Amino acid sequence: MREEITIERLSYGDAAIGKAADGKTVFAFGGCPGDTAIVEITADKGTYYEGTVVDVTEASPHRVTPPCPYADICGGCGWQHISYDCQLIEKRENVISQLIRTAGIDEEKARSLVRDTVPSKRTMGYRNKLEFGCGRDARDGFVVGPYKKHTNEILPIDSCPLAHKGIEKAPKAIRGALRFLSGSNDLGIYRIGIRRSIRTNDLEVALWTNTGSFPRTAVAKTLSQAVKATSIVRVMTSDKGKARKLKGVEVLGGKGYWTERVCDTEFKVSAPSFFQVNTAQAEKLVALALEGLELEDDAVVADLYCGIGTFTLPLAAACDTVFAVESYGSSVRDLRRIAEEQGFDNIEVIGGDAARELPELGELDALLVDPPRAGLAAEIIGSIADAGPRRLAYVSCNPATWARDVARLAGVGYELACVTPVDMFPQTYHAEIVSIFQREA
Repeated sequence: MREEITIERLSYGDAAIGKAADGKTVFAFGGCPGDTAIVEITADKGTYYEGTVVDVTEASPHRVTPPCPYADICGGCGWQHISYDCQLIEKRENVISQLIRTAGIDEEKARSLVRDTVPSKRTMGYRNKLEFGCGRDARDGFVVGPYKKHTNEILPIDSCPLAHKGIEKAPKAIRGALRFLSGSNDLGIYRIGIRRSIRTNDLEVALWTNTGSFPRTAVAKTLSQAVKATSIVRVMTSDKGKARKLKGVEVLGGKGYWTERVCDTEFKVSAPSFFQVNTAQAEKLVALALEGLELEDDAVVADLYCGIGTFTLPLAAACDTVFAVESYGSSVRDLRRIAEEQGFDNIEVIGGDAARELPELGELDALLVDPPRAGLAAEIIGSIADAGPRRLAYVSCNPATWARDVARLAGVGYELACVTPVDMFPQTYHAEIVSIFQREA
């Protein structure tokens, strides 16, 4: 079934939204706000349709030509056909929508709370990291690349224009090197991470494999000739059960870690540890969070889900004591090393679950949380109220779970004061949210 519809807005996802003739909402992939388009309906979900734009009869003024040749088939970034100004507007609208629908805040107040999206200076070439799947092609040759849209099929790209220039063409070089080395043999590599810092010039290649034998010397030599890496590591995991468990990291060549500089602090990052992919925008996250917390010199602060300390170290430079809580072992080890090397003796790094550790910290002057996509655990909300911080900074990558937590926090006396979307990921629907809460009198 095909139908001509007007595209009204973008969803929190790659699809655009319009209305069918029967009044049902249509989620149309490939649409742009303002388009009049022929949409082929591919699924009737009862209360809504899913479809794909097959022809644009009247193009929106916001529609642009994607800068990447793989844009139509790669699953990595679905908004390349939309102007950047429009992307920024739609990201703010997605945050407002969640405040209204999920947090139960009226539209006028929601719009007054949410600031304009903070743009990224680089809209292409901003990523300091590429991460791809690996496999074998029809000729049993090694392939590496992102996944095709809505599939588990690897797209063997030659370059990625979202990446910094230093690793933009790394996919082709690494694929060629490992294809030559492996021949018809399976090296057991299922994922590859490539990190490049524009500030330190470090370039690391991380090969994710199962445990077992591995041609370490040959792989290190071959990759060193293909890319100018300062570090080549093998991240070993177990393949038992549903989730792969980290078993260790082997240094195949170079330093064995990657360095990046944020807010005048150098971070040494292990391959398994998370680090924001847009370094310049990460600094804006930090600045917004610290500004919102209004810290005094003698403040006692907790940083929950702290990772390797992107917020922890700037917090420690601004106040008396910081409790840094993180459950992922690699990040805990990295943060302890960084804090020691940088001379921060006012940071107490705690390896453990945030919900379990927070009640043990006592009263706090301020609190920062940067949880995973699932948001805050329900049991932690009461613990936040018990700790009694005057102000709370909540950084989120998921508007839906964040808005749910806005309502939960309001229930224990924390009022949302302001919200700033930060565009960490141009050409995609993703954004980070920096929100500030204040305790009600």
